[in-house]
Amino acid sequence: MTDSTTHRAIHAVWRIESARLIAGLTRMVRDVGLAEELAQDALVAALEQWPKSGVPNNPGAWLTATAKHRAIDLLRRGKRLQRKHEELGHEAEQETAVPDLDEVIDNDVGDDLLRLMLISCHPVLSTEARVALTLRLLGGLTTEEIARAFLVAEPTVAQRIVRAKRTLAEAHVPFEVPRGDELVARLSSVLEVIYLVFNEGYSATAGDDWIRPALCEDALRLGRILAELVPKEPEVHGLVALMEIQASRLRARVGPTGEPVLLLDQNRALWDRLLIRRGLAALERAGALGGEQGPYVLQAEIAACHARATTAAETDWARIAKLYETLAQRMPSPVVELNRAVAVGMAFGPAAGLELVDVLTAERSLAGYHLLPSVRGDLLTKLGRFDEARAELERAASLTRNARERHLLLERAEACARASRGPSQ
Repeated sequence: MTDSTTHRAIHAVWRIESARLIAGLTRMVRDVGLAEELAQDALVAALEQWPKSGVPNNPGAWLTATAKHRAIDLLRRGKRLQRKHEELGHEAEQETAVPDLDEVIDNDVGDDLLRLMLISCHPVLSTEARVALTLRLLGGLTTEEIARAFLVAEPTVAQRIVRAKRTLAEAHVPFEVPRGDELVARLSSVLEVIYLVFNEGYSATAGDDWIRPALCEDALRLGRILAELVPKEPEVHGLVALMEIQASRLRARVGPTGEPVLLLDQNRALWDRLLIRRGLAALERAGALGGEQGPYVLQAEIAACHARATTAAETDWARIAKLYETLAQRMPSPVVELNRAVAVGMAFGPAAGLELVDVLTAERSLAGYHLLPSVRGDLLTKLGRFDEARAELERAASLTRNARERHLLLERAEACARASRGPSQ
C-alpha cells in the first residue's frame, strides 16, 4: 500500500471513528477540547505509524487504544491529575480509580454521541460556532475543509472553534442528556445546525458551485445517526425525511457544465429513488409517532408531494399551498410566506401569487434577500409584464453571492428583455 493510499485510508477511518472516539473521551475527561486533543494525538500517531506498519485490521480499535493510553498518561500526570481529582471528586481520588477507558469508550456509545451533538449545538454558542464545531467534532472535517465548504478564511474557522470550546468550558456545560422540555429545546438547536449544513450543500450561498454534495452527505449522516439515538422524536425523522428527499434531486439540480437546473425543468429520471424511498419511510415513522406535525415534518410532506409526482405537471400544488399555510401558522416566517406565494401562484395562477409577494416587499427582513425579487420576477414574467420582470430578475442577480445563480438570473432577465422587444426586434 502506497503512502498516499494509506493516508486516504486514515482519512476515511477518521471520518467514521472520530465522533465516537471524541464522545467517549469527553465522557472520561469532561472537557470536549481536551478530548479532541487526545483524539488528534491518536490520529497523528496513525499518520506516523501506519505508512510503515500498514493499516491495522481494526483501525477504529487501534485509534481507541492509542487515545486511551494517552488519556491515562495525561490523567496520571501532576497538575492535570490534580485538577481532574477536584473535578471528578471521589471518582478520581485514587489513581486506581482512573476508569477503564475501554469500557468508558465502548459502552453507551449512542448516549455519548447524543451528548456530543447536544454540546456542539449548545445554544450558548453562536450559529456559526455551532456549525463549525459540529462539522469538526461530529463530521470529522478538518478546519481547512470547513473553511473551504463555507468559503471563509481558515483562521476564521479556527478561531470560531477555539472560542466555542472556551465558551463551553467557561459556561461549565455538562456532558449529559437533558430531559423533558429542555431536551426538546436542545434537540431543536441540533436539528437547526444539521439543516443549515444540508442547505449550504443543497444551495450554496456563495462561490462558483451551485451545490456542494459533500455537505449534504455530512448532514444526512448526522441526521440518520440522530434518528437512531432519539427514535421517538418525530421532528428528527421529519428532518431526515426532508433531507433524504431533497438529496434525491442533487444529480438533477445541475446541468453538464454545473449550471443550475430548476425543479420544474429537472429530468426526474435522475432523481435517486432509493433516497426517496428512505425519505418516505422516515416520514411514515414520524407520522406513526403521532402528535401535531412540526415544521420539519411539514416541510418533508411538501418535499414528498414533489417526489410523488412523476412529472412536473402532476404536482399537487394546491396541497403544497395548504401545507405552507399550516407551516406558516406553526413557524411564522416571511421566507415561508414567500414559498407559500410560489405554491399559490402555481396552484391558482400568477396573479394570486403576486398579490402575496407584493405584501412581502414591505418586509424589512427580506430587503436583501435575493429570492424575493427572483420570485416576483418569475410571477411577472408569467403575467407578461416583461419590463418589470427583467428589472426584478436583475435586482435578484445583484443580490445573490452565488456566481451560478447570478448567471441564471441574468439569462432569465435577458429573455424578458427579448420578449419585451417582441419578435420583430
